Amino acid sequence: MSFSDEELYEQILAKDQHALEELYNKYERLVYSFAYRMMQDQQRAEDIVQDVFTKLWRDHAPFDASRGKFSSWLLTMTRNRCLDVIRKSAKQQEVGLLDKDAERVTDTMHDAPEQAVEWQEKSDRIRKALSYLKEDQRKIVELFYFHGYSQDRISKDLNIPLGTVKGRIRLALQHLRKRLEPERGELADGTSDV
Repeated sequence: MSFSDEELYEQILAKDQHALEELYNKYERLVYSFAYRMMQDQQRAEDIVQDVFTKLWRDHAPFDASRGKFSSWLLTMTRNRCLDVIRKSAKQQEVGLLDKDAERVTDTMHDAPEQAVEWQEKSDRIRKALSYLKEDQRKIVELFYFHGYSQDRISKDLNIPLGTVKGRIRLALQHLRKRLEPERGELADGTSDV
């Protein structure tokens, strides 16, 4: 019997390890690819995958199906964890405590060719979809998702109200979803990544 992501999530809340394994097997590559894209470091990306699924198991991070798809929520968790690590590294760097390993940048094509090719294909589709957005929406999406800016910072940097930033992100995501769904039929049924 095949369970939906939401059903598997509910089973995880009841400490069903099999449900966690199923979600891990389904989304591990997606989470890793996304984390690697943000971190540009294989070890850190692997650590973030572990952190995200550990949080899912131990902390029961709250998922609300009425607010969106499970895969989108999982990528938001991944993004937030990446930003936490980046901020922590930046603070350590400021006081001179950054580990030497954190300075190493791995060669994407050498260390993870499959993920690099997969991410490149996804990136191309996303860039194409982004090109259809209005300039103001595209700029905010790029700052928020690709540069890790907070909504508050975007509001201050662009000198526009926070509500406008939130509204533009929401509208941009709706437009992107419509653009990407026809190209990626599997997206509509929730079996693939964002």
